[in-house]
Amino acid sequence: MKHVKKLLGLLLALTLSLTLCLPAFAAKGTNDNSGSITIDNAEVGHTYSIYQVMVLESYDTKADGDGAYAYKAHPDWASWLSSQTQYVSIDNQGYITWVGDKSADTIATFAKNALAHAKSNNITPVKEVPATDTTVRFTGLNLGYYLVDTTVGTLCSLDTTAPDVKMQEKNDLPEIKKEVKEDSTGNWGEENTAEIGDTVEFKTTITAKKGAQSYELHDVMSKGLTLNDDSIKVQVNNTDLAATNYTVETSGLNDGCDFEIEFAQTYLDTLTQDTEIVVTYTAVVNEEAEVYTVPNTNKTQLKFGDDHRDETTWKETKTYTFTFDIVKTDNKDELITGAEFKLYDSETGGKEIPVVADGANTYRLAKDGETGVAIVVNKNHYITVNGLDDNTTYWLEETKTPEGYHKLTGRVEVALGEKQNISTTMTGTTWVEGNGGVHVVNKPGKALPSTGGMGTALFYIGGGVLVVGAAALFVLKKRKDTGK
Repeated sequence: MKHVKKLLGLLLALTLSLTLCLPAFAAKGTNDNSGSITIDNAEVGHTYSIYQVMVLESYDTKADGDGAYAYKAHPDWASWLSSQTQYVSIDNQGYITWVGDKSADTIATFAKNALAHAKSNNITPVKEVPATDTTVRFTGLNLGYYLVDTTVGTLCSLDTTAPDVKMQEKNDLPEIKKEVKEDSTGNWGEENTAEIGDTVEFKTTITAKKGAQSYELHDVMSKGLTLNDDSIKVQVNNTDLAATNYTVETSGLNDGCDFEIEFAQTYLDTLTQDTEIVVTYTAVVNEEAEVYTVPNTNKTQLKFGDDHRDETTWKETKTYTFTFDIVKTDNKDELITGAEFKLYDSETGGKEIPVVADGANTYRLAKDGETGVAIVVNKNHYITVNGLDDNTTYWLEETKTPEGYHKLTGRVEVALGEKQNISTTMTGTTWVEGNGGVHVVNKPGKALPSTGGMGTALFYIGGGVLVVGAAALFVLKKRKDTGK
């Protein structure tokens, strides 16, 4: 019995010993590399970074409520945390307690402030991992409270490795929409038509995301469009955005852009939901405009994330101008020279549309400040006029008629249809039905008889012959009457 009592006492002591060790199993060591962070639905190609803001000295998930956690500041963050009194308090022993409200917006603001502190003070991330698939995993971490950032610019999350934590990437990538205005309808779309000298309106809409980071808009125009620098306007909810919230650059750019807009991070940090930022601006169709089917393009891209390393795909609009050919012939469809024309916007009266020479047998609409000239048909070739709008009717007036040809009775209609050039396919100097173009015919006049030259001589010769014939008949008749 004595030995049985000793054995029972030993078992009881062992049981008490194991019971006392239970908290040690719950509260793992701070620096045992047992922590991990897993990010699901990661954006492939982007880099994820983590910063240890606080050290988790110990914890007990079995405690009442949310558990018991003993946090202290990481040395790199101690000074900053002591200034964040609206969010945390630090007692005399250095333990940190959350005192702010636990709303998502408040916690997100604290995370953004923490990230800004890390960036401005060049705090080195504990680890950086590029996403090669949709799951990113950080392992071997000391237990603590971690800030997670991504070059996507929208994760920016805080959580505790106790010892493991999972985060869900929302893939909230910013979006852009690019549009141009068709002046004939007032509608916005991906394409429009215009003529040289027209002012074209453009619009780019950025859908900015909560957690937006380092947004920079880039805009490139093809050579046929000239940006109006002072036309750039930025609005949110149809209200001009304060100029302090962004900067515009239109000169000194070395990347081929016509302008760039960089948004202040202090403004982006205020965004708590998807926000449409609308950028509008205008450009003039200039003398280098391409003609249909080649478009004059305007494309836009948004760069974002750390060091603007990430970017949206380019979005593009297309502006088209059109052309017509003048084929000047006689009534036998042979090319003739010596005619001159001017272009008008109506059949009678109206406004002259000035054109300027643009190479051999080619003219284009004049731009502001250029003086118009006559369209001259001075070679055996058709004439091309570039830079017109479609769905528009123009009128050609012949101001000089080739020598010896009848003047036209009125102006010649040039009716451009939708997405339509009026071009000729003729070769050589003879126009045939189906060759196309604007076929303008002058009829030649015929020479009338005159009172001089061979016309009078013929009358004299004919009269002489009649006189001689009459004389011969008279002589013959006389001889017959006398019997000789």
